[in-house]
Amino acid sequence: MKAHLSVFALSVILITSIGMTSAFGQIQDSIVVTTDKASYSEGEIILVTGEVRDLYSGTPVSLIVKNDLAIVFLAQLTVGADKKFSTEFSAGGTMKTEGTYTIEVTYGNANRTAETTFEFGGVAEVEPSIEEVISIVTDTTVSIQGSVDLIGYEITGGKILSIMPDVDSNSLIISIDATDDGSLTITIPRSVLDAVFENGDEDDFFVLVDGEEVDFDETVSSTDRILTIAFSAGSEEIEIIGTFVIPEFGTIAMMILAVAIISIIAISAKSRLSIIPRY
Repeated sequence: MKAHLSVFALSVILITSIGMTSAFGQIQDSIVVTTDKASYSEGEIILVTGEVRDLYSGTPVSLIVKNDLAIVFLAQLTVGADKKFSTEFSAGGTMKTEGTYTIEVTYGNANRTAETTFEFGGVAEVEPSIEEVISIVTDTTVSIQGSVDLIGYEITGGKILSIMPDVDSNSLIISIDATDDGSLTITIPRSVLDAVFENGDEDDFFVLVDGEEVDFDETVSSTDRILTIAFSAGSEEIEIIGTFVIPEFGTIAMMILAVAIISIIAISAKSRLSIIPRY
């Protein structure tokens, strides 16, 4: 009798174990998620697809993308009548660090979850452009590297992207994004850009919009020259040409040369005096 009871008890345990294994297996397989590739580079599109076993009307799939440092992407995904879901996002942006990222999806309740991973190559370090180094643009002013005086401006129909001095042509090159017809009123300190004759009298600026010479209005003072320049929608560049622009490398070079010549003359004179015999 005891033997029969033992066999019965063992059978019950085996059946229960099989049932539990089957139940946990069903929960784990109730949702699946995959990516179209195993690894991605910056700028590539990451395509995520998945499928649920049981359809719950009106219930979205919650998706989280994370690494060991932070959550980088969140989404609520609609499950179709075919029980499938998908989304895509770009590698990069908030996803900066190289390494392994985990995609975790949840559907219905916390027990219905699935995960997959992918590798990301990291965000490349970008050197600042020459525009970023040479000028800093705010809503009303632009600072030029090499000058303590600010350029003031008002613009309609677009915005200023950068202002760069062109030493070779003694000009300021203004990059703009012109969404409509508009105008730029720019207050240029004479220390930054000026137009003068050799005798010191004032000369005229030349103004080009996308390479074409245009008329402009000007108001002058002892410290500034204020220009109002009209432009058309789609214009990209305004160039103001004078006779001097900061940084004036030519003037600095002449000063250095002058100092060098004076030093040579002084040293030569001293040397000649030192070799004259004394009686």
